[in-house]
Amino acid sequence: MEFTKLAYESTDDFLYGICPKPVETRNGLVIGGGEMYPEVNFTLPPMNITKDTMPEVRRIYSEIIEGVLKKAYELHAPGLVIEFETLPEMTEHPEWGIEIHKILRDAMHNYEDKYGLKSAIRMTPNDLREMSRPPIMRSGKYWEAMVKTFEGSAKDGADFLSVESTGGKEINDEAIMNADLRTSIFALGCLASRDMKWLWTNITQIAKENGSIPAGDSACGFANTSMVLAEQGFIPKVYAAVMRAMVTPRALVAIENGAIGPSKDCAYENVYLKAITGTPITLEGKSAACAHFSPRGNIALAVPDLWSNESVQQVKLLSGFAPVVSTEQLTYDCRLMNIAAKKGHAKLMRDLLVESDCYLDPQAYVLTPENVFEISREIVKTSDPFSRTLNTARKTLEIIRRGLDKKELTIDERDLRWLDILESQVEEIPEDEEEFIEEMKDEVDETKYRPEEYGI
Repeated sequence: MEFTKLAYESTDDFLYGICPKPVETRNGLVIGGGEMYPEVNFTLPPMNITKDTMPEVRRIYSEIIEGVLKKAYELHAPGLVIEFETLPEMTEHPEWGIEIHKILRDAMHNYEDKYGLKSAIRMTPNDLREMSRPPIMRSGKYWEAMVKTFEGSAKDGADFLSVESTGGKEINDEAIMNADLRTSIFALGCLASRDMKWLWTNITQIAKENGSIPAGDSACGFANTSMVLAEQGFIPKVYAAVMRAMVTPRALVAIENGAIGPSKDCAYENVYLKAITGTPITLEGKSAACAHFSPRGNIALAVPDLWSNESVQQVKLLSGFAPVVSTEQLTYDCRLMNIAAKKGHAKLMRDLLVESDCYLDPQAYVLTPENVFEISREIVKTSDPFSRTLNTARKTLEIIRRGLDKKELTIDERDLRWLDILESQVEEIPEDEEEFIEEMKDEVDETKYRPEEYGI
């Protein structure tokens, strides 16, 4: 599949809860069909995961899912999605992850049978491949464990298969700390995109063979890492803003190779994917403060089809356990959004959410519907991921610069200096990918990655 134009004619139609290509689960839950649903993600409190502690692990997950489903039912949620992101030990031992998936899925079936609460589960095995250094991407025990986890949970009834893949991250980690846009373009446009094609061809095949939906990826280890470091003052916000848009061509590869959505919650770049592909997306923002802080808490709520809390540990708060608290927050958020849409005010609600954030941080500014469309149109002008990544960086820098010239975007003096630096970095990158790869082979420490694992 190749995308050469946007899925929308106008930003007026670019709204939350609805998209041109909705996805329907086996039990009839439609994502992107006109109603927004909460997507609840949770994890264990701090503890060791071993064979000896697995009985306690099972008990905690049973407790979590019962609390979440009970709260969703009590609040009359029309439906919900549960995301189970495995912890590393649960993917290294696929039987553990599959067993927990079954606990969650059985409870969800029970609530649907007894109370009519429709739900779907997203299975997200963590990407173990980076645990070998330099990473082995296409074979070995870590990849085999991931395959077993995908296959086992799909056979057990997982509705959606997702992953936060890490191809190219071993190079990009250092680039982030140095705000090195040149190396990030190499990591994303040359390495990660090649890995995504191989990875999502395999995930899509597993999903089709076992009745699951290949949903989508997240560049959490790239763009979200940049966002968090920028919020802590370690790197410039303009770099994080460019990274946010620049990971989109990489994410688009998943959809070109079979993924159909809804893409993962922590991928704020999903807004560009929705504009280009018309597939449903999940996002997180203000109601994910339990997991991380963000300069785009409201604007993130402008166009998603699922609304997530990112993840929260099973810890006790004054009102109750944190996953149940998140369930209430997300359900109320979605209820408000759905009522606004039913009364014909979806666009007004969207625009209010956008305007409340967009001028205060470049990371929010690049997510306005108008800027999303402009960047997305630049992406689909070419077909290869490298050109798309390079052009996205240029266009995003141009938009930030224009926002400053119009005096509608606020950035600090440090970021203003870095904007000049980043523009210079991009200007030095050749248009030809093979020429660029040869240059980067001399610049990047080859003890940190295996070029052959990316086919270069």
